[in-house]
Amino acid sequence: MSGPRPVVLSGPSGAGKSTLLKRLLQEHSDIFGFSVSREALGALGGSHYEGPAAWRGERQREVMQRDIAAGDFVEHAEFSGNLYGTSKAAVRAVQAVNRICVLDVDLQGVRNIKKTDLRPIYIFVQPPSLDVLEQRLRQRNTETEESLAKRLAAARADMESSKEPGLFDLVIVNDSLDKAYWALKEALSEEIKKVQGTGHC
Repeated sequence: MSGPRPVVLSGPSGAGKSTLLKRLLQEHSDIFGFSVSREALGALGGSHYEGPAAWRGERQREVMQRDIAAGDFVEHAEFSGNLYGTSKAAVRAVQAVNRICVLDVDLQGVRNIKKTDLRPIYIFVQPPSLDVLEQRLRQRNTETEESLAKRLAAARADMESSKEPGLFDLVIVNDSLDKAYWALKEALSEEIKKVQGTGHC
């Protein structure tokens, strides 16, 4: 794929990825772009529902599964019976307008992308500790005790996996937003300069 190298950002919920991305996009709105994910819903209401909406959902799913099998997706995942994924075409569309494509994916997505010819910069953002992560998630007031326990277990597994040699180009520990942002910008500085050098500012 030609154009600027994409960036793959991963990390547990509450690590600060969204905050860092928002800051990056505010400062460099004309340099970064998001790829649009595709979604195929499972049949509505299960097998007892045979109307047109269920048929369309099933058809979408078949088409998406076929495209995944053909290697047209850089990453995909299934949650609650629904398929989600990022197609190579979506990434190319961002690169075609000379922007750095940002993919915000989980560990499964990272492993899927590793099998493609995308060659992105892989960055993992993590909290300084699970205790700090728990505090941040509790401050959001959006979690039940059960969902909090699930998020923390997933975060522990992700932080462990991030140590795998060669999985990430950079691991940013977000204990200070300013330092974490500087590290992120530094990691992307070469690609930012390339985009700026071809007519963007």
